[in-house]
Amino acid sequence: MGQTYKFGRGTWATKEGSTLAYNDEGNNYKPLPFSFERDSIATRVNKEGLIEVVGKDIPRIDYTDSADGVLLLENSATNLYSYSNKSSEWLKTNWTTTDNYAISPDGTQNAFRAVSLNTSGILYQTATGSSGVNTLSVYAKSNTSTNQKFRFFGNGNTLTSDDFTVTNEWKRIEFSYTYSSVTAGIKGASNELSDILFFGFQHEVNDFATSYIPTSGSSVQRAAETANGSGNSEVFNDSEGVLFADISALDSESTNKFISISDGTIGNRINIVFDTSNNINARQAPGSVNISTSGVNILNSNKIAYEYQSGSQELWVNGFKIGETSVTSLPSGLDRLNFDSFNGGDDMYAKTKELGYYDTALTDEELEYMTSYRSLNELVTELNLNTL
Repeated sequence: MGQTYKFGRGTWATKEGSTLAYNDEGNNYKPLPFSFERDSIATRVNKEGLIEVVGKDIPRIDYTDSADGVLLLENSATNLYSYSNKSSEWLKTNWTTTDNYAISPDGTQNAFRAVSLNTSGILYQTATGSSGVNTLSVYAKSNTSTNQKFRFFGNGNTLTSDDFTVTNEWKRIEFSYTYSSVTAGIKGASNELSDILFFGFQHEVNDFATSYIPTSGSSVQRAAETANGSGNSEVFNDSEGVLFADISALDSESTNKFISISDGTIGNRINIVFDTSNNINARQAPGSVNISTSGVNILNSNKIAYEYQSGSQELWVNGFKIGETSVTSLPSGLDRLNFDSFNGGDDMYAKTKELGYYDTALTDEELEYMTSYRSLNELVTELNLNTL
């Protein structure tokens, strides 16, 4: 197999404005970096499992769900809470709180303790969201030797979640709801008092919780991220090749999300696409190729390969050939790989474990092997399955 492009798979190198892909044919290493932009700070979970702040325009390799790390690319989001971690600035009824009580998930003593005095008490901030789905999230841990419970509420305490159970391990908990009022926060469990450590409250206009955005006195926006322009015409073959990705989308509904190899125009490109119907697609222009999955959860880490050559295009996902077509038209002038559709639209917001490119067509056996999992445990873990 002629792999001319490698990115990730536990090998990461980043600096301000760049993250490295490479070609290592013949053990001659050639850099193929992405240009990276994010006009704000952001946070990640590092190799030690601690939350840390990353500076402007520095790519984030995140280890929340993977010991090998993933490139985390997120859309813009704002933490609407003015104080993400200072309970003395929160409004409270029938709760007592103590700031800087315990070691938090960032490794410092800045988690606060909250004790409910009755099950109807509330601990909250006001935040101006917007209509549609909003999401509350927080890191929580029991402050006793037993499990504890709490609930989220939204819309001025008219909407309450089910009880969430917290243990002696830090866990991020989230609750999404349809917004109509500025007051949102937490309350006691439905039938018992609570003694809980909290860190990193967040309220965002989103249908899922994005990475933690620290605030201290005002709301804070994390800018959207882009990673584009990796590779060159010597890496990509116009007449045949395979684009491979081991990747999971961050959400399944907001926008189409593309990875593209192109010449920078709409007429010459190959794409791997997550669409808003929770499908994985292989697309090509010219030729109007569109091969699509159904029944695959794009939020899981999926191994995807799109092979193209004259008269044969195939999409493989997780060890299976999903579909094929026989278009003879092929793109020309391929010279760049982008985490978007080809020119800055439809950005790929996702967790990427690996990208690879092969400048030759591969056999079905090779494509099956490339997109399969190496063990039952890996398959169960990556596809978020439950063992019985």
